Amino acid sequence: MVSIGTYQRVDVTDAAAVLLRDHKQQHRPQMFHKYGGCCDGTSPKGNPVRMFITGPSDVLLGAIDAGVEAPIEVYMSESQFEYWKYTHLTIDVVEGRGAGFSVEGPTGMRFLIRSRMLNDAELEYFGLS
Repeated sequence: MVSIGTYQRVDVTDAAAVLLRDHKQQHRPQMFHKYGGCCDGTSPKGNPVRMFITGPSDVLLGAIDAGVEAPIEVYMSESQFEYWKYTHLTIDVVEGRGAGFSVEGPTGMRFLIRSRMLNDAELEYFGLS
């Protein structure tokens, strides 16, 4: 999601936003944390706020607007951020069941991350050029 003159590190697909809106009554407010590890361990986990406590080693990547009451914050650990800092992340959803404890688990869907490298303008905006 890019607004005039401001770049974001995170975005959400329309399909993921629909799933988040469908869950807003049951799991609000929400937040995401992108874990490290491998396989399903790298998937973003949707959590009700206050059910997952972030700490001083977590980095706030930004917030996504999924059409719920408040933007949904997206975090990752500082050590993971070192690997991903040159990357734009998009939260998407696909059919299937992940191996984690994310809020979408019972739906038969699972969140995943799609990534791309930041472009030159984004690199400059984030002070990475």
